[in-house]
Amino acid sequence: MKKMLFIYNPQAGKGKIKSSLSDIIETFVQADYEVTIYSTKERDDARRIAFEKGQEYDLVVCSGGDGTLNEVTSGLMKCPHAPVIGYLPAGTTNDFASSMGIPKNMVKAAEAVVKGEPFAYDIGSLNERYFTYVAGFGVFTNVSYETPQTTKNLFGRAAYILGGIMSLATVKSYRVRVEYDDTVIEDELIYGMVTNANSVGGFKGITGKDVGLDDGEFEVTLIKRPKNIVELQHIVNALLVRDLGDKFIYSFHASNLDITCEEEVSWTIDGEFGGAYTHMHLQNHQQALSYLTTTITDKQVIIEEQ
Repeated sequence: MKKMLFIYNPQAGKGKIKSSLSDIIETFVQADYEVTIYSTKERDDARRIAFEKGQEYDLVVCSGGDGTLNEVTSGLMKCPHAPVIGYLPAGTTNDFASSMGIPKNMVKAAEAVVKGEPFAYDIGSLNERYFTYVAGFGVFTNVSYETPQTTKNLFGRAAYILGGIMSLATVKSYRVRVEYDDTVIEDELIYGMVTNANSVGGFKGITGKDVGLDDGEFEVTLIKRPKNIVELQHIVNALLVRDLGDKFIYSFHASNLDITCEEEVSWTIDGEFGGAYTHMHLQNHQQALSYLTTTITDKQVIIEEQ
């Protein structure tokens, strides 16, 4: 009999899993899995249990928001021989699930786990921290971890948008040096994101038209500081229509890059606070972990324009 470690966050998405837990477990058992269940109690629990116990199982399944998935991913990235991962989304935005075509319904997601095939997915790292799909800094990026969980549960995506608009009154910029391949960018930026996803903050297509989830490259978006409100509105409009070729936006692909700044830059990693640094090295670990999905059949995933 195959062995499964099931790690779930009971608080994610207003405790969304509670009403479906018995059906989820039954789905796993019917697929001939011996299931060990672990309910997280505090931050970093999922990472610790994934690292300490993950290699003892054929499959590790986690349920929670993108933060819980990040913890499990981070724990398994430290393991010499990581098992395949299944994911049941239960958070607010669930960007990773959107990119991978994982059902939002948790029981259907459980069925997708037992019926799915492994897909080798690129994992990113920011200095010593791993991220599943996005690392970002600047305006909007603090919205996720500064918005209270109760507000996220009540208003969902609107909470992120509202928080971002409120923060525009005090937009902070960073004078940074960005190095990748043979290219150097030196500019004053208000925003940057390094992604391996087609959905960020619940907005699809914001990372570009063609996204390969296993190609060994990040999609990088950097936004220059506007000089006035007219330029700021121009940037917002460009993002709304996904015009990443706009004059205020740097958009490129890179497998690794270095960013330096004289002052510390605060980052979010998969929607949670990811630390503050003056030197940042971001590395793409191509096809480092495999996640189960029933919707991705081609090795190279191309996300079409929405």
